[in-house]
Amino acid sequence: MAEEKSFFNEGGVSVTNARFMAQGQTYAMSGITSVKSFREDPSHKGPIILGIIGVLGTLGAFSSNSVGNGIVMTLLFIGGAVAWWMYQKPAFSVLLNSASGEAKALTSKDGQFISHVVNALNDAIVHRG
Repeated sequence: MAEEKSFFNEGGVSVTNARFMAQGQTYAMSGITSVKSFREDPSHKGPIILGIIGVLGTLGAFSSNSVGNGIVMTLLFIGGAVAWWMYQKPAFSVLLNSASGEAKALTSKDGQFISHVVNALNDAIVHRG
């Protein structure tokens, strides 16, 4: 039997010519037909709603003559909405194709890490022949 060759081993993820191990799952490389990465952008509904509440609060403050407090609350809501929006990062995933379909095998906020894993998986598939 040939020796198992390692293509990637970092952050709890391992790719060899025989298996792919990630997030507590082990996949046999012999069953994997193709690999690709996938980017999923976060929903920005929450920050948008928070920003709208802030703007509506400003309108309410002007109509009730409590402009000072209304502007402070508006700045807090809009500042929170902007911070929330900026904090959200896309999720990157490794998608494996096999005879039984497609599986999302690994997800991370680090796109470069996912790219390295996909490249290692492709190298392992090519090595397999």
